[in-house]
Amino acid sequence: MPEIKKVGVLGCGLMGSGIAQVAAQAGYDTVVREVEQKFLDKGIGGIEKSLGKFVEKGKLAAADRDACLGRLKGTTKLDDLAGCDIVIEAIIENAELKKETYAALDKIVKKDAIFASNTSSLTITELSMATARPKQFVGLHFFNPVPLMKLVEVVRTILTSDDAFDRAYAFAKSLGKEPVSCRDNSGFIVNRLLVPYLLDAVRAFEEGVGSIEDIDKAMQLGCGYPMGPFTLLDFVGLDTTYYISQVMFEEYREKRFAAPPLLRKMVLAGKYGRKSGSGFYEY
Repeated sequence: MPEIKKVGVLGCGLMGSGIAQVAAQAGYDTVVREVEQKFLDKGIGGIEKSLGKFVEKGKLAAADRDACLGRLKGTTKLDDLAGCDIVIEAIIENAELKKETYAALDKIVKKDAIFASNTSSLTITELSMATARPKQFVGLHFFNPVPLMKLVEVVRTILTSDDAFDRAYAFAKSLGKEPVSCRDNSGFIVNRLLVPYLLDAVRAFEEGVGSIEDIDKAMQLGCGYPMGPFTLLDFVGLDTTYYISQVMFEEYREKRFAAPPLLRKMVLAGKYGRKSGSGFYEY
């Protein structure tokens, strides 16, 4: 397989724009695709703002910021990803939409390119079956905010070739990240352990174990966590956590992955956390 020189990113939302930014910062020619120009403009604007903050803090030279933006191209056309050596998908967590997109991409992107998904809950095997290249399909699960978080979960399926996995792992390292290898199970490593903890925190509150504030404080000061479970739930998004829990419960059929009634009601009420201005806390 050829060396990775050109990177494609599907989606220019919170995760996609972050992935595109770190790829361009690492020296890769990067193409990021969105379905509409308004979403693309918003995402590129976010990248410019993020790089600007690095310059203000003295962590990035102005010339390097300009060079990074020069390597970055936005598009609304799938065809513009044809020459990419790796394409990382970071679109909405909808399995059918992802598979439709991969099937279309499979006919456009060169045959020896690697496909990767940033999904946090869906199985990589299921997504890879929409293509004719399951041996070149991996998971690259980045964490939010991508420019700051060091971890990347590199996920291999039972079909992923050693070569594709090794190249994806090396690519993650080239972005300045710390990759970990994991098997293709729903939730991978982090969410497999984190989601039940967050759901148990909601159950503990439902059962009167402690207040939201006291549970948060206890986990921060007692376990050394940077933030308590309810602060983290609001940051991640209650709707996102609820959706992930549904996917994981569907795979494992274990109570610890089932969403508590309170979480479901809050999502139905539009209380998603920071993104909506209201969750377990008010913003």
